[in-house]
Amino acid sequence: MQTKITKALVMMLSMALIFTACKKDEEIAPAPTVSTGAALSGIPGAKVSLSATISAPGGLKSVTVLKNGAAFDTKTFAGETAATYTKEYTVENLAAGTIVNFTIQVIDNANQSSGLTTIPVTVTAVPPTPIVEVKGVLEGNVTWTADKIYKLVGFVRVGQEDVFGTITKTGTLTIEPGTLIIGDRATKGTLVIQRGSKIIANGTVDKPIVMTSERNPGEKEAGDWGGLVICGKAPNNLPDDAKNRELEGGYGAFHGGSDAADNSGSLKYVRVEYAGIPVNPNQEINSYTFGSVGSGTTVDYVQASYGLDDSFEWFGGTVQCKHLIAYRGLDDDFDTDNGFSGYVQYAVGIRGTTQADQSGSNGFECDNDAAGSSNTPFTSAIFANVSIIGAKGKAETSINVQFQNGAQLRRNNKQKLYNTFITGYPNGVYIDSQRGNAKGNAENGEIALENVVLAGVDGWGTNGWGQGFATNPKGFAVADAEQNTALTPILIGTQKPSEWFVTLKGNKILANTSKTGLSSTLWGAGTPTFTLTTGTSESLIGASLPASLPAFFDKTDFVGAFKDTDWTKGWSEFNPQSIKYVK
Repeated sequence: MQTKITKALVMMLSMALIFTACKKDEEIAPAPTVSTGAALSGIPGAKVSLSATISAPGGLKSVTVLKNGAAFDTKTFAGETAATYTKEYTVENLAAGTIVNFTIQVIDNANQSSGLTTIPVTVTAVPPTPIVEVKGVLEGNVTWTADKIYKLVGFVRVGQEDVFGTITKTGTLTIEPGTLIIGDRATKGTLVIQRGSKIIANGTVDKPIVMTSERNPGEKEAGDWGGLVICGKAPNNLPDDAKNRELEGGYGAFHGGSDAADNSGSLKYVRVEYAGIPVNPNQEINSYTFGSVGSGTTVDYVQASYGLDDSFEWFGGTVQCKHLIAYRGLDDDFDTDNGFSGYVQYAVGIRGTTQADQSGSNGFECDNDAAGSSNTPFTSAIFANVSIIGAKGKAETSINVQFQNGAQLRRNNKQKLYNTFITGYPNGVYIDSQRGNAKGNAENGEIALENVVLAGVDGWGTNGWGQGFATNPKGFAVADAEQNTALTPILIGTQKPSEWFVTLKGNKILANTSKTGLSSTLWGAGTPTFTLTTGTSESLIGASLPASLPAFFDKTDFVGAFKDTDWTKGWSEFNPQSIKYVK
């Protein structure tokens, strides 16, 4: 009897153990699983979403993701039994056809792992950007977008005027940041904003608007296309008729009026490269032409590079500009004419050694008009914080013989220069009275030069300039004789110009640039270093702008365009020849 009871008890205990074991087995949840959708693809720069659906009956603990076997992302969870994992990936700049594998594995609260699941992302080729040919007259509201390239065929006009200078159509052209515009070489592609119309071309530091040559790297040349021409209704000193108020070349760009505050739109973070094609023999278009543009217009952070004529030219007008770069143009960097009375602050002109024009190349060229008349308004623009870097960085550097002056102030102009640095030209400042009375304007202070520093080049003649002040008119820091004539001496009051110059407030003539804080890269082929080295004995830091200048001008304490901030960073380009814009 006892044996039977014992056997029964053992059997009951065994069944209990089996039941308990089965129950524990039933309580261990299945391992987690991961499922994904279709494979992904995208062009470099595109954003794709990595996504996975997760089932974790035992409670989700973590997700680990590897990119081509290397750690990419981890994420912890709070025991969810179902979840979705997502992560954005920006497709890298890899060759078309490259596959980037993202491997996903999850772990549940019982430390059970899922199988490995892979999401492949294939890099696809960037499709060519469509090129849109633009011709004729644009009117109304027109927008150019960054997903297209716009090719200027012939003279493309925003708005229109008839042969009598009467406005017949108006328009507003808006250009998105990052948009590329190319000029057709064969038809002299040019963009002209007529009076009464506007251009709104506001790029950004990261996405400048570029207007350039249509040609490939290594083939681009100055004068591959026309340039950007803006015509406004601000005053100039030309006779009031259509013939005289048409810009040089006779291509129907009329300018001028009586509205000093006229608004032709806005240019910000814009580059114009390889412009200047001749309309007629010896009549080239400038990279930027401002015909009587009014003060309601914004011009800020703009660059002209490798133009065949002037980088910037103003014919009358009152426009106020900041942050201008004139880089390796052929003729003048900053040319003012026909009563331009606007303001410019922060501008730099840099020259190449061989690019100079047969007419003579200058940093500034300033005329009241071609005849040097007393027509009003006078050319009386105010420039402040300008750096004029001529081609001659070292005495042994050979430069084009057509280089002339850092600033040629001639033909009855009344220009004003403050906190300006000039070096590398045969002449620094030339007061030229061959037409009109520029020296009389200098005597009475209507040509103003304050905190203007001229620096010579070691070994390049006496005092670092040509042959000194007594023998050669191309060797003067401030010219003491008329150019292109016998050595006819001129006086400003009772002084030679070189003597008069240094009596003005803050003006200096330095033997060289070695102690100014300037970088030698300004004469190199790469991206220049513009900021100043401090603590030098002939530092350009410490000269304040006059408090009497208009409110437009920032109150700076340095000579030249830069101190410790390089405002060219991010949006400018100093080697456009190497860039393949059209792909």
